Amino acid sequence: MKFTDGYWQLRPGVEALYPVHVRDVAVSAERLSVYAPTKRITDRGDTLNTPLFTVDCTAPAPDVVAVRISRHTGGRARGPRFRIDADPAADPKVTRDEESVTFTSGALGARFSLGDRFRLEFVAAGKVLTASVPKAAAALHTADGEFLREQLSLGVGETIYGLGERFGPFVKNGQTVDVWNADGGTSSEQAYKNVPFYVSSAGYGVFVADPGPVSFEVGSEAVSRVQFSVPGQVLEYLVIYGPTPRDVLRKYTALTGRPALPPAWSFGLWLSTSFTTPYDEGTVTSMLDGMAARDLPVSVFHFDTFWMREFHWCDFEWDPATFPDPAGMLARLKARGLRICLWINPYIAQRSAMFAEGAAKGYLVRTPGGDVWQWDRWQAGMGLVDFTNPDAKRWFQDRLRALLDTGVDCFKSDFGERIPVEVEWADGSDPLRMHNYYTHLYNEAVFELLQEHRGEGDAVVFARSATAGGQQFPVHWGGDCESSFESMAESLRGGLSLALSGFGFWSHDIGGFEGTPDPVVFTRWAQFGLLSSHSRLHGAGSYRVPWLFGDAAVATVAEYTRLKARLMPYLFGAAVTAHRDGLPVMRPMALEFPDDPSCGHLDRQYMLGESILVAPVFSADGDTAFYLPGGRWTDLRSGEVLAGPGWVRRRYALGDLPVLARPGSVVPFGAVDDRPDYPYADGVTLRVFELPDGARCTVDIPTAQGRPDATFTVQRTGTTVEVRRSGGSTPSAWRVQLAGVVAVAAVGAGRLTPDPAGVLIDAEPGTEQVTVHLR
Repeated sequence: MKFTDGYWQLRPGVEALYPVHVRDVAVSAERLSVYAPTKRITDRGDTLNTPLFTVDCTAPAPDVVAVRISRHTGGRARGPRFRIDADPAADPKVTRDEESVTFTSGALGARFSLGDRFRLEFVAAGKVLTASVPKAAAALHTADGEFLREQLSLGVGETIYGLGERFGPFVKNGQTVDVWNADGGTSSEQAYKNVPFYVSSAGYGVFVADPGPVSFEVGSEAVSRVQFSVPGQVLEYLVIYGPTPRDVLRKYTALTGRPALPPAWSFGLWLSTSFTTPYDEGTVTSMLDGMAARDLPVSVFHFDTFWMREFHWCDFEWDPATFPDPAGMLARLKARGLRICLWINPYIAQRSAMFAEGAAKGYLVRTPGGDVWQWDRWQAGMGLVDFTNPDAKRWFQDRLRALLDTGVDCFKSDFGERIPVEVEWADGSDPLRMHNYYTHLYNEAVFELLQEHRGEGDAVVFARSATAGGQQFPVHWGGDCESSFESMAESLRGGLSLALSGFGFWSHDIGGFEGTPDPVVFTRWAQFGLLSSHSRLHGAGSYRVPWLFGDAAVATVAEYTRLKARLMPYLFGAAVTAHRDGLPVMRPMALEFPDDPSCGHLDRQYMLGESILVAPVFSADGDTAFYLPGGRWTDLRSGEVLAGPGWVRRRYALGDLPVLARPGSVVPFGAVDDRPDYPYADGVTLRVFELPDGARCTVDIPTAQGRPDATFTVQRTGTTVEVRRSGGSTPSAWRVQLAGVVAVAAVGAGRLTPDPAGVLIDAEPGTEQVTVHLR
C-alpha cells in the first residue's frame, strides 16, 4: 500500500507518526525493548499527549532477529499465527555504549542509535546489511483504517526475490506486491501462493510474520527501500542472516517448516483425464493403453473434478452413471502398477448431502448473523469447511479416508484461495488473517490424513494454494496457465520465485491448462515439465495424451520420461536435501551462483539440483539464448562441451534442449528407465564431468524410501581418479563414466569399456574402490 505522494508528502487523508529517538531501553534475559516517542523529549511536559512506539527484539534462532513494532498493545490477540519453531540454541546478547545499543543473535546484530534520530541497523560480518532509517517505521491513519509500516534500505545493485509464486518479473525490485491469495491464473499480478518472505542478494532474508494482508513496495514507493505494511497496531518481522541465499533458505525453513519427503513414485509421469473433457473407465483405459502401446511410462493416473456428479462438489462420491464400479475400476488400474489421484476441494455444494450435514453440525463457516456463508461461484450454493473446528476437520478427513480405503493413493487439493472475510470462524480467528492461512489448514488436514493412512514418506498432495509454512505439504503446482510459450515462461518465473520462498517441490500443467497447445508448445513444455521436480499432463477442455500432438511429442515424452527415471538417484538425492535442508530441487541461478552478477536476473533457466542446468526453449523455431557460469559445461545427451562464463545463442531441434552438467560434478544415473522407484544404487553409473586436479566430490545415493544407502567419493590427484564406495546393505555392481575421456592409461579393479560419451569402468559386485590412471 502506498501512503506517500512523492518523496516529501503524504497522500491526502493520510496521517503519520514516526519514532523520533530512543528514549529508554529495557533488557531481560531474552529480549531487548526499545521505547521511542514520536517527538523529542526535552522536559517532562513532552511526555504528555505523545504516542510511544515499542520495538522489541528477540532471537528465535541463531543469526535471526525478530522485531516487533507496536503502538497500541491492548487489542485482542486473535489468530491465526504462523508457527515458528524456535531454536533453543539461540543465546542473544545485549551490548551498549554511548552511541548505540545492540541486540545480537549469532552473527547478526540489531543496532539502535542512541543519537538524535531513530535508526535501526542490521549488521553482520562488519557491515550494515539493511537499516530502518528515520521516518521509515511509521504508524499511519488512513481512510481505510490504521496501519503499521516498516521500510528497510536497499543498497546499490541489491536485488530482491521471493514473496511467493509470482508470475511477473523474477526480480521484485520496482514492484508492488500484495500478499493476498487469489484465484487469478498465472497471467496477472495475483498469486495462489503468497508468502510474506523475501531473499536479498545482500545476504539476508526478511519474513513478515503476519498471515493477514501484507503489502510490499519493493523499491516502488521509496525507490531505495523495501516497504511492508499491515493493518492494525502491531508489525512483526524477522531478519535472517545468511550470508548466502542457500543459508537464508536453510534458516528460514528451519523456522517455518521443512518440506516432507514425497514418495519416489510421485516423481514419475502423472496422466490426467483433464478437467471438462468427457471420460469414463473406457476413456481412462484407452488413454493408458495408448501410453503403453507407445512405450510411455505412467506412474500416476489422476481423475479430475467430474469423477463426482455435477453440482455435488464435493461429496466425495463417484458419479454412479459414469463410474458404476469404482472399486473394481481402481483395482484394475492398480493391477497395471498405477497410483491413483483424485481431485478435491474444501467447498461443499448445496446439493451435496454433506452440505445439510455440515450445516446442521456447525462444520461450515458462518456469517456474523449465524447463517452458513454461501455463494454460487464455482458450485451452486456452496459452503466452506471450517477447519478451525476440530470436528469439522475430522468429518472432512473421514470422507477422504473412505476413498483411501478403496485404493486411492493421493489427492489434488485444489482451490483454497477464495476465502471470505465477512464471516466468523469456530475458533474466533480474525477473518483477515484467516484468508491466506486457510489453505494451510486445508492442506495440512489432507496431508496429515495421508501420512496417517499411508505412513510417513508415502504421502503427497498436488496443491494449488499456499502461504508461509505450506512447503511442509508437497507438492504444489502452478495453477491455471494458458497454452502458450509466454505462459510457459511465466510459469517458470512463478516456480523460481516459489523456490526462493522456501518451497522445495513444484510442478505445472505440461502444455498449459487453458486452451489446446500447438504441438511445438506442447513438445517444448514436455521437456521442461519432465525436467521439473514433478511432472503432470493435464488440461482444461482437451486431453493431453502426447499422440494428439504428433510423433515428435510422443518421442519427446518417451525420451524425457526415461531420462528422468535414469536421473532418479540424483533427483531423489536432491529431494532428500530439500527435505533435510530446505533447499529446493529446482533452483534459480541466483541461488546457486550468488557471486556471479550475470545470474541475478536469469529467469528462463534453472539448476535442477546443484549439478544440472536446464534451459527450456521458448520459441517455435528453437532459437534460444542461455547463460553459462564459468567452466566447461557438458551436454548430458550429446556430450558436447560448452565453455563459460558467457551467453550461448543457438537453434535447438524440436527434440533437443540445453541440459548441461556442471563442471566438477558427479551425477549418478540409475539403471532403470521405466519407473521412478527402484533400488537406485543397484547398477548405478557415476558420470564424472570435468573434475579438476585436487577436487573431491561425495555423492550420497538414497534408497527409494529416502534412507541413506551407498556413498561414493570421487577424488582426482594429478592424473589419477579414485572412486570409493561405502555403505549399502547388499553391495551391487556399479560403473564410472569419465565424460569426454576417450582413453586411459590403466584401470585398477574394474573393466574398461570404450564409449562415445567417455570411457566406462565397470565395478563388479563387492568392489569398494576403482582407480583410473589418465593419460
